[in-house]
Amino acid sequence: MRGLAGKVAIVTGAGSGIGEACAKRLAEEKVKVVVADKNENSANAVAMAIERGGGVAVAIKVDIAVEAEIERLVAETVRQFGTLDILHNNAAATGPDVIGHDFGIATAESWVWDITMTVNIRGVMLGCKYALKEMLPRKSGVIINTSSAAGSLGDLARSAYAASKSAVNSITQSVATRYGKDGIRCVGISPGPIITPAMKGLFTDETLDLYERHLTLSRTGVPEDIAGALAYLASDDASFITGQTIHVDGGMTCHAPWFAELLSKAG
Repeated sequence: MRGLAGKVAIVTGAGSGIGEACAKRLAEEKVKVVVADKNENSANAVAMAIERGGGVAVAIKVDIAVEAEIERLVAETVRQFGTLDILHNNAAATGPDVIGHDFGIATAESWVWDITMTVNIRGVMLGCKYALKEMLPRKSGVIINTSSAAGSLGDLARSAYAASKSAVNSITQSVATRYGKDGIRCVGISPGPIITPAMKGLFTDETLDLYERHLTLSRTGVPEDIAGALAYLASDDASFITGQTIHVDGGMTCHAPWFAELLSKAG
């Protein structure tokens, strides 16, 4: 991708899943990567894997629910690499301890909403805030926020998660609108069903098969699908794209709700 080599990026939630794949893909594009994650061991393992592959990476432990830690993350990135060009706000409260208790509104528990909103919305906002402090003086930078198809669709459960991702879409638009004339682009990536260890732990095989039936493509996604989109959106090849949330979802959000039923009858 044009314009990525030599850039400096932070990827939050990079210790596993989508974040890990994105960190590794950016490193393949010769980007210097800060692997940021709440799990220090996981972050170290990913950073070491990047280094073994010939890339440049450092691991930094961060809890994006804590403002001082996000401020420290950005400051340490600049201290080690001299600048910050790309921020990928990817970390979210997706563990079974939170999202596993995220049901419909009638039975919603306040603590689930509080944690979800603190991490998924406030954490993204704070990531943008401290990244912008470094990017604005140079009038250059890209912020990419991980959203979700859940932020565009109603469902029987995960109401807090869906609301938080809808808010991430709004933050993306706000940053793009306010700071575009200052040289900052802000875009979102909205994954559909991406098979990660977290997703396998949360959903049954039956549910995953159901998701696949409702895709217009013939497979569910893998983290590398999101990583490819991220690399493009962060590059100069996407220099005229901002304020958009791009669906990378195998066609899950593009069709009428009776699609899978009609398709099975036609087949």
